[in-house]
Amino acid sequence: MEAKRWVSLVLLALILVRLSSLDLFVKDSDQQVQAISFISDLKATFLGFFDGTWLTTEDASAENEEIKPKHVILTPNLTTCHKSLSDADRPVYCCPPKRESLEPIIDFEFPDISEPIRVRKPAHKVDADYIAKYNRAIAIMKSLPYDDPRSYMRQANMHCIYCTGAYNQQNSNSLLKIHRSWMFFPWHRMMIYFHERILGSLIGDENFALPFWNWDSPEGMFIPDMYLNGSMIDTQRDSSHLPPQVADINYDYFERGLGPEDQISTNVAFMYNQMVSGAKKTELFMGCPYKAGENGFCDGPGTIELAPHNALHTWVGSNLNPEREDLGAFYSAARDPIFYAHHSNIDRLWNVWNELRGNKPAIEDPEWLDSTFYFHNEKSQLVRIKIRDVLDSSKLRYAYEKVENVWLNARPKPSVPPKIARQVLKMRENQNPFLDISNQAIVSPDFGLNGKRLDTTIRVKLRRPKTHRSKIEKEQEEEIIVVYGIDISKDAYVKFDVYVNAVDETMIGPESREFAGTFVNMKRGVRTVLNKGDLVVKRKTVFKVGITELLEDLEADGDETIWVTLVPRGGTGINTTVDGVRIEYMK
Repeated sequence: MEAKRWVSLVLLALILVRLSSLDLFVKDSDQQVQAISFISDLKATFLGFFDGTWLTTEDASAENEEIKPKHVILTPNLTTCHKSLSDADRPVYCCPPKRESLEPIIDFEFPDISEPIRVRKPAHKVDADYIAKYNRAIAIMKSLPYDDPRSYMRQANMHCIYCTGAYNQQNSNSLLKIHRSWMFFPWHRMMIYFHERILGSLIGDENFALPFWNWDSPEGMFIPDMYLNGSMIDTQRDSSHLPPQVADINYDYFERGLGPEDQISTNVAFMYNQMVSGAKKTELFMGCPYKAGENGFCDGPGTIELAPHNALHTWVGSNLNPEREDLGAFYSAARDPIFYAHHSNIDRLWNVWNELRGNKPAIEDPEWLDSTFYFHNEKSQLVRIKIRDVLDSSKLRYAYEKVENVWLNARPKPSVPPKIARQVLKMRENQNPFLDISNQAIVSPDFGLNGKRLDTTIRVKLRRPKTHRSKIEKEQEEEIIVVYGIDISKDAYVKFDVYVNAVDETMIGPESREFAGTFVNMKRGVRTVLNKGDLVVKRKTVFKVGITELLEDLEADGDETIWVTLVPRGGTGINTTVDGVRIEYMK
């Protein structure tokens, strides 16, 4: 009976493949080809059932033994690419001209060890010969037709597809996203890895490597000159932020008005917080564990993704466009060539963070390691690649030129001597209690705000469950502030900062030790579904920030209570409510 069933399925598959010649096509407003025949959808859906990436299984020990799944893999269903929405709710269509599920798929293989190591250099240090070579590669890529997966717009639209929810997950009707979780670093590493190799192939240079925008170093805190000429030009940038303007890597839609030296020192101090004191534990840096299915969804970005990543996307994008296109909107970000230099630096910082912790495996969860995505290589072949394949950049045959990470020695100092700050805060509490936003009479580690709107500064006093912890205890568990139940009523840009024991948070920023971290929400547009029953998971966001080292510097490690302040930036908190703030300990 089983044999007859499989024969019938094979015959049906052959019929559907034969019917593929009946597909009809139309071009949309962007001259992108879309299949409109119901037959192609039927065929693709059917073939999706044979995609072997749904789950990994244990081998059966006997012919008739039931095969049980080991774990479900997060991966796109290639039969489901559909229209999605831009950040401003405008429909966008980023899908390839034909379903990728109809293409032959090969599994990723590491480059041969005989290949030269591609060395990525700081963009502000490359020479004229390199710039000419890179310009030529981009020009060739832009000249390729859209049906060539190596073409510039197809490359850019890969980011659009995965960032606006254009794919459903395999074996699920939930949409797939790769931002705001532990998928962020490895997925972008995959994207720029294949992009780099395609560029090199187009100019016949196996040594070609992408540059990285070294915006965490004072010398690199400007849009590199190479992106102002030739094929590197993108007219959709904020003209007020072009050189010699120093980049604000913690940008919040408003100009701070700082001079170059002050902006640079603020940037350097901010990097220390995002890379060191605020990123002591894996989840704080990498983001929350996002897994397959509706129940596997999470929304908790890591420090670097929040900023400088999100902040610089916004800072570069044009202030004349409704969504700050190109770089400022997820759907269009990869159209700007500087996108790849931006993400090369983020990729480099992932390596640096691993080095700071002794290159110990950060995540050993097989559901993360086996998460699978698809990219075209330099031969236009569709490649199936897993996160476990990209954890060691040396095996991928690329490296970064060593640069000084000046922020490692930029540990901020308190803006006010801690003893004086403690006295001022106590006096202020007696005169005008911070607890006026709640009837909560007992100070606890969890301060409920009952969905309070973040349209103004919120201050709460929290009791610390553990004080005077030993060095070993601090290494084992990071004390963290958790801002939970963050609910953004519409898809909007939102930014707020978190301070601890701040006397006057209006006068300080990342350069002061009281600054604990920043939350940034970029517009995402993940709301359009393929079928009526498909799920757009919307859950409240959680923001976690480490404070163990901060408390030491504020001489508050032995204090039973601390004051926590949430400061909305740029008027962006009007659409945001918060359920509460608490203290936890993360292993």
